[in-house]
Amino acid sequence: MGNFKLKQSDDLAGSDQREPVAGVLAQSLADTYTLYLKTQNFHWNVEGPRFVGIHTLTEEHYQNLALAVDTLAERIRALGFYAPGSYKEYAQMSSIEEVEGGALDSEKMLKTLVDDHMSLVSKIKESIEVAEKHGDSTTADMLSERRDFHEQAAWMLRSLGK
Repeated sequence: MGNFKLKQSDDLAGSDQREPVAGVLAQSLADTYTLYLKTQNFHWNVEGPRFVGIHTLTEEHYQNLALAVDTLAERIRALGFYAPGSYKEYAQMSSIEEVEGGALDSEKMLKTLVDDHMSLVSKIKESIEVAEKHGDSTTADMLSERRDFHEQAAWMLRSLGK
């Protein structure tokens, strides 16, 4: 997470147990937001014979990611911490590499998105362990749903590339 430090919003008992969970949620939020931007970028800029398929699928994915951003941020708030919400914070925290807009081969777009989704699957599995270790089954369940989305998204994108 770099130098990013979560700010506690109120003095709640048990914050020692919640802070590591809020931390992994903040990482997921930064990764999700960065992947949202990248997916939307590819949606806007895809060209070629698979335009319709990629354009349609990336729209479905970025809409899902947009909803996930809200859910992750609200869970951080429910745990008693402020959610990061700036590009600067996300750039500092995210493990997802940004890609500039413009021309990019559709095969490279698909491969990049598959790799990013699978990277998030691995990170989310680790985050689920943190949530479970700290007795937060609500967060573990929410992250399990996010993991399932990323696994399915990677499968769909791989299938589209064939």
